[in-house]
Amino acid sequence: MTGNKTDLLPMIIEGIRERKGRNITTVDMSDIDTAAAVRFVICEGTSTMHVASVADSVRDYLLKEARVKPYNYDGYGNSEWIVIDYGDTMVHVFLPQARQRYDLEGLWSDAVITEYPDED
Repeated sequence: MTGNKTDLLPMIIEGIRERKGRNITTVDMSDIDTAAAVRFVICEGTSTMHVASVADSVRDYLLKEARVKPYNYDGYGNSEWIVIDYGDTMVHVFLPQARQRYDLEGLWSDAVITEYPDED
């Protein structure tokens, strides 16, 4: 959610699914005082081009559907890990090997973790 009280999660997930992003997981850190955000949305692309495409889709979908722009985004240089900052929700789009290496779900294992099934 952002300052406008719109729950961005369904739109983020739809934006990911529009470009066939895989292995969607949310990490709800709302009960962790030291967390960098309230929620992470984590997913994967199959190549650097796919990672960039999924990230673009999320940004485009939220702009079109909710007129919400991210505060910032980074990672397009190598597109192994792109992060999009929506204030209290951070979207992370990874290549599978980068996701394994950084293991955000393991780092925040005391949070509530929800996995979403892939749509084929």
